[in-house]
Order: sequence, then C-alpha cells, then structure tokens
Amino acid sequence: MKIQQLRYIVEIVNQNLNVTEAANALYTSQPGISKQVRLLEDELGLEIFERNGKHIKTVTPAGKKIVAIARELLVKTQAIKAVANEFTQPNHGVLRIATSNTQARYMLPAVIERFSKQYPNVSLHVHQGSPNQLYDALLSSEVDLAITTEAQYLFDDVVLLPCYMWNRSIIVKADHPLAKLSHVTIEDLGKYPLITYTFGFTGVSDLDQAFNSAGILPNIVFTATDADVIKTYVRLGLGVGIIASMAHTDADTDLIRIDASHLFKSSMTQIAFKHSTFLRNYMYDFINYFSPHLTRAKVEKAERARDNTAVQKLFEGIDLEVR
Repeated sequence: MKIQQLRYIVEIVNQNLNVTEAANALYTSQPGISKQVRLLEDELGLEIFERNGKHIKTVTPAGKKIVAIARELLVKTQAIKAVANEFTQPNHGVLRIATSNTQARYMLPAVIERFSKQYPNVSLHVHQGSPNQLYDALLSSEVDLAITTEAQYLFDDVVLLPCYMWNRSIIVKADHPLAKLSHVTIEDLGKYPLITYTFGFTGVSDLDQAFNSAGILPNIVFTATDADVIKTYVRLGLGVGIIASMAHTDADTDLIRIDASHLFKSSMTQIAFKHSTFLRNYMYDFINYFSPHLTRAKVEKAERARDNTAVQKLFEGIDLEVR
C-alpha cells in the first residue's frame, strides 16, 4: 500500500468518481491512476469502487470506510511535512482559506494586509463559495481554514471557533418609501419585492423565519451570492436589498441603509479547521488577526476539546463583537 494510491482514491471521490478529472487534478494520467487503484484493490482483496464496465459507478460500503481513513492519513502526512517546515522554514509556507464573497470582500482585506506585512513569504489563497462548498473544501484538505457564516451544523465534525456576531441591513434608493419611515416593520418590508443572498450563503433561512413568524410570504425577485451585485440591482430599482450590514460602506452614498437588527436574529461568523490539522505559527496569528479573542492558548484548548459543544463552553461569557 502506497500513499500515492490513497491519494488517488480520495481524489477520485473528490472529483465525483471521474477518473479523468482526478488525473487532471493530480497532473498524472488516467491509465496510471486506474492501474494503481486496481493494484490497491488486489492487495486489499476487495473492491473500493463498484464499476459498470470501465466506468466507476459508486463507492462500495467498504470503500467508503477506506476513503475516510485515507483522508485522515493524507492529512497526517501533510501535518508531518508542516511540522518539518515549521522548524526549517518557520516564516515560509502557504495558507489556504475558504470563505463567502462577503467575508472576502469586506472583512478579510484588512486582516490579509496585516498578515502579509508580517509574513511576506507566506502565499495566501482565498477560495469563495457556499457553506457546502466551504465544508467540502475543508474536508478534502483543499484549504486549511474555512470562515463560515451559516449552516454551522455542516461543521460538527471539525473544530469550530466563534469569531463575531453580525446582522443585516435594508438598503434602498433615497426616494424609496421605506427611506421615509422612522421604524420599519416586517409587514412594511413584505410590501415590496426583495433582493437578497442566494439560499445557503448568509442568512436567507433566517430571513424566511422572520417572515414566516409574521405570517408573510416574502416576494424575493432576485438573489445573488455577492452583496455588490445586490446593491447594483437595488440601484436599478429592481427591489429592496437585504444584505450583511458590513457590506454597506461609505462609498454607497446613493443608497440608504436601514438597520434591520430588530427584524432578523443575529448570526455568527466562525473559523473552522480539521481536528487533524497541524496549525503553523502563522496560522495561529491569522486566526488571531481575524478575531482578537482567539489567542493561541484558546485555539490550542479548542483543538484538545472533545467536540464543538466543549469548544463553545471555552468561550462562554465572551461578549462577541457585532459587526
């Protein structure tokens, strides 16, 4: 059994059982991968993949368990290399982060600027996506850290650190009727077409819950993954925008921001990483730059915690900043 064989079977699963795509991702040949997978199956005496002719159809029950263990072994091999690099090249390396568009656009620039000045020889890669995509990228070890603002239930099997609270704002053009109200209610909001985030990004489920509690069906006419896109269509008069409050900036002088914290419950942004990840010194610093209460000592305690219920207890009593 070879590490490379384990890498092949994991990548085949990552690429939705497409061997050609797995070969492309690993910069090798499709016949070479197929041969090595067959050799591994012969050595184990069972099939990892169920096939239909030459095509892989599904992962066998035994294969699912083998792939899960292979993922952990690959993470540990990365950890061994990371430990070595920590001693031989402490300020050199790569940091891969997965997050939403809103976090990447509005919250990360200042953090990355500070980090890059401190660690000019660390290469930063920021991937953007939905909560499911963030989780998949973290689970497959495509990224080291995931910054998530929704669907925390997906991250139950990784370390999840609370960073800060955030809420939403309503944005309208200056001549919109809502801009003239001193107090906007959910009933007021329900009278107009709405533009907000695509479901599964930042809080559409909370939005639905607020409207459902009032017995109102929201008229959502347009959704997007990017707050800047939402603002563009509000400017075009397509509807009323609902965005993360952090996404309304001083540059948006033509849009009126109406606080909606009384309409929608606050959400929490959290940083996630796998239990088996070896965090480099610069990774601890990045986490702390993003959220100052996440000191190295606190993060190390969270690493040792049994589960995320125990992690949350470590931060009980901390008044998380609202952004």
